[in-house]
Amino acid sequence: MERILDRFARGEVLVADGAMGTMLMAMGLPSGQSPESINLQRPDWLEDIARRYLEAGADILQTNTFGGSPLKLALYGLQALTVAINAAAVAAVRRVAGERAYIAASCGPSGRLLEPYGDVSEAEMADNFRRQARALCEAGVDLVCVETMSDLREAVLAVRAFREAAPDLAVAATLTFDRTSRGFFTIMGNTVAEAVPALTGAGADILGSNCGHGLATMVEIAAEFRRHWTGPLLIQANAGLPGMRDGVPFWPETPEDFAAGATALLALRVNLIGGCCGTTPAHTAAIRQAVDRGGRPRQL
Repeated sequence: MERILDRFARGEVLVADGAMGTMLMAMGLPSGQSPESINLQRPDWLEDIARRYLEAGADILQTNTFGGSPLKLALYGLQALTVAINAAAVAAVRRVAGERAYIAASCGPSGRLLEPYGDVSEAEMADNFRRQARALCEAGVDLVCVETMSDLREAVLAVRAFREAAPDLAVAATLTFDRTSRGFFTIMGNTVAEAVPALTGAGADILGSNCGHGLATMVEIAAEFRRHWTGPLLIQANAGLPGMRDGVPFWPETPEDFAAGATALLALRVNLIGGCCGTTPAHTAAIRQAVDRGGRPRQL
């Protein structure tokens, strides 16, 4: 397949898939169980999710490895299965995608804090991500997505690990921001202006944000990135902020909302648009239609 960065250089906009965790919960993932354990127990679930996103028009399908680093898996006693869990995730998506979609290696936070706020050294954190990076890259992914990071230091270590493991792959890095009276900051106090040079210096090719917000706020975050970054930009919004309806989690933003949001993101020259928590293949299909159609953005 053609290099994704070459397609961005030509001005193409690609569509990423949507939520994994909330999809797995809808399929019956027991509360408190590691989502990554499904990779070994029910790979058919992963194939079904990938197939539904592919049929909805996604160009990029992510692996179920958000929590697949050894430190994160250790919270469930699964760290010894790091290689098997990551390899199984890639294999499941590859069986569906073939050459019809790119496979993105998902890498989320370790669930631990770096010193001095926590008890993990930078050397230990770097080794944590190196182990996951080797497992995913050896399994044969097409690009990497270090995502949902709230600590820029941790994100930099993860990006470096994947850059070392696969020098030729495109690496994306996304942070999650909170709105404050002084602008957007991660929980650890990082700004977009600080993140851009740190992440690109570590080797990231694609920057952006995911999770934490619905579309309107993510459009604002995309605009903030465009004030500091002219390269490939990735945005993946939640389907709004969750509530409860009859005891069941409810995500308020509809596929129609996502079609409008995608149009607003296109106006900001966002290169890769997808969904995060609460989104479904129907949201992906709406993004696909908006990207294919183009059109004028409307106010969210």
